[in-house]
Amino acid sequence: MCDHHRRVSAQQLKVGEDAIKVRLKGMRYRLYKRVAAQIGVYSSGNEVRQGKGKGSFDHWASRIAVSKIIFELKGDVHEQVARDAFRLAGNKMPGQYEFVKKGDPPVVGITKLDGVTMEELKRPRRKIPLDSIPTGSTAETTPSSVSTSTSPDA
Repeated sequence: MCDHHRRVSAQQLKVGEDAIKVRLKGMRYRLYKRVAAQIGVYSSGNEVRQGKGKGSFDHWASRIAVSKIIFELKGDVHEQVARDAFRLAGNKMPGQYEFVKKGDPPVVGITKLDGVTMEELKRPRRKIPLDSIPTGSTAETTPSSVSTSTSPDA
């Protein structure tokens, strides 16, 4: 998932899994589902007055966050064939998806953490040159002599 968080139903996950299986039919592979639909969705009918309870069970769903891996593939499958299978599955499921492989830079949100980004995150927020800091600064060590009284005599 690479656009934003969303709720995906169990039926949509099943359609995506079936699309991958159809494309990779006859090859030696192992497909792992990393997301399970474990949230029950309840709904009441249209044009029903407020109250009267929660509604009846409708379907199972799963919340999928950005940069969450949904399917994982292991086996003797060429990368282009795997990309094509996951592209077909992504077209049948809601949202935008991205193909990642082992060894790719990690992702935080929608930002890929390559070498340049990692250095930017580790550096301090503002680069302060050392010669601009006064060495004998007494502002922090000397207590303030300003009165904080609120009386009119002060």
